[in-house]
Amino acid sequence: MNFLEKYDVCVIGSGAGAGPIIYELAKAGQTVLVLEKGPWYRTNDFTKDELTAVRRSVYTPNLKDEQHVIAETNSDGELEAASTFDTGRDFWNGNCVGGSSNFMSGYFHRLKPVDFKLLSTYGAIDGANIVDWPISYDDLEPYYAKVEQVVGVSGKVLKHKNLEPRSTPDFPYPPLRENKVAEWIDLAAQKIGLQTIPTPRAILSKPKYKRNSCYYSNFCGSYGCGSDAKGSSRVALIKEALLTGNCYVVPNAKVYHLETDGQSNIKKAWFYDARSVKQSVQAKIFVVAAQAIETSRLLLMSKNPEFPNGLANNHNQVGKNIIFSGGGTGGGLFRKEDYDEDTWQKILERGVFVNRTLHDFYEIKNPKTDRPMKGGVIDFLFEHANALPKSLRQKWDHEGNLIYGTNLKVNLKKYFTEVRKLKFEIFVDWLPTEGAYVSLDPKVKDKWGDPVARVQIDNHPHDVEVGKLLAKHCEAIFKEMKLKSIYSSISGSPPTNLQAGGCRFGNDPKNSVLDKNCKAHEVNNLYVTDGSFMPTGGSVTYTWTIYANSFRVADVIKALFI
Repeated sequence: MNFLEKYDVCVIGSGAGAGPIIYELAKAGQTVLVLEKGPWYRTNDFTKDELTAVRRSVYTPNLKDEQHVIAETNSDGELEAASTFDTGRDFWNGNCVGGSSNFMSGYFHRLKPVDFKLLSTYGAIDGANIVDWPISYDDLEPYYAKVEQVVGVSGKVLKHKNLEPRSTPDFPYPPLRENKVAEWIDLAAQKIGLQTIPTPRAILSKPKYKRNSCYYSNFCGSYGCGSDAKGSSRVALIKEALLTGNCYVVPNAKVYHLETDGQSNIKKAWFYDARSVKQSVQAKIFVVAAQAIETSRLLLMSKNPEFPNGLANNHNQVGKNIIFSGGGTGGGLFRKEDYDEDTWQKILERGVFVNRTLHDFYEIKNPKTDRPMKGGVIDFLFEHANALPKSLRQKWDHEGNLIYGTNLKVNLKKYFTEVRKLKFEIFVDWLPTEGAYVSLDPKVKDKWGDPVARVQIDNHPHDVEVGKLLAKHCEAIFKEMKLKSIYSSISGSPPTNLQAGGCRFGNDPKNSVLDKNCKAHEVNNLYVTDGSFMPTGGSVTYTWTIYANSFRVADVIKALFI
């Protein structure tokens, strides 16, 4: 394409952190150029084929071409580093216009007021870099409400002791259709003194403009939405921005360097185009939203005499305090033999959601000190519809031996016709530590010859302790429901799909990269609006907060052009 001499805003990335910036600035009349590393898929390009979507990583980079190096401490206390090409452990979540928001499940939870002041509320925890946020819940609340309207969030507000304050009485879209199992979860929770509430979802229960409502395909997480009901950045925001005539999207544009002018201003963004030819563009404002790991990597690669340690990194904070999401999963089985045929068919109803959440334990008592501490959120859901992982798990017997032939066929038939798994997912804070950070790997390069991100993983034991406390309550609900084969698994390993931190915001340039408006302390025209800004993650999934904060920062940037 023919580029303008200079754009008002250049946005690097196009996911949840980028979409609100693109949408708001284009609507306000500014020229917005979007540089997206991946291709530009349309709705009908997304398939429900399990092999295509999950096993062959069609929507994420080939790990041979683009990988990460993951360094972790092994059981002997030694640091081991391995590339994701060698391990198959994939930290890419969506390499296309709209980013990983195309493939999210759309479980939307707000942070609560306490999440903005963890340090002052609960005090320090040894070995954790906990800080208070430079903004409050009240600063972000109007933008949470805006996301509900603009992106589209379905749900129902019920009175609850841990409900966060709201400026609106309810969600703009009613709850999605639910499986009968949701009622049974409610009743079981009530019997043991707990209160479940409907789970808000970034999935439309009613049509919105040119977007259809959910058609209950049963494939949400890890899959693109075929009805445009899911509130991806691509569908909910970028499509609208393009209609203004002020937004220009360049797919297959891998930004590798941000050039400064010697006076703390970014002058150009350099990128490889679809033919791997080097190109550059100029803009007044640059916004980086490439997801946490890759955002830190880009800033570290953009070093120059003015910023010898990497862009905005003269205090060596870029890449530090990377966080994921603590917690784990668990489940239990409904067995056909335990129910009459009518009830069993209700359990089997496909497509409709469970959509139940437990907020009762967002704050709990520390069993060691009897003082309050942060807990977490629990979501209830059916096992994913993807048949591949379910099938692969049937190749083992109860003793862990590999089985073949008739025995394998019996296992497969029984699992797919005689049981259905109900799961719970536990979300607790992944505490930031000195041992978790992003740097540039000194040896491994991507296909363009640039150093890949090296991610050093470290988890605080507190995360696992809290997760185990919550798992006991989940198991109690499942026992009340008389499910079989109940289990839970709480781990210190990071989920690859939930990344934040690395460019935390704060008031002091010595221990933060960004100011409270997500502008780099050291660079006059650089903003970071993906999850990198988050100093702590809360006990929820991050997407709603990333969307809300990006809308907030968009208002800040718009004011610069008035």
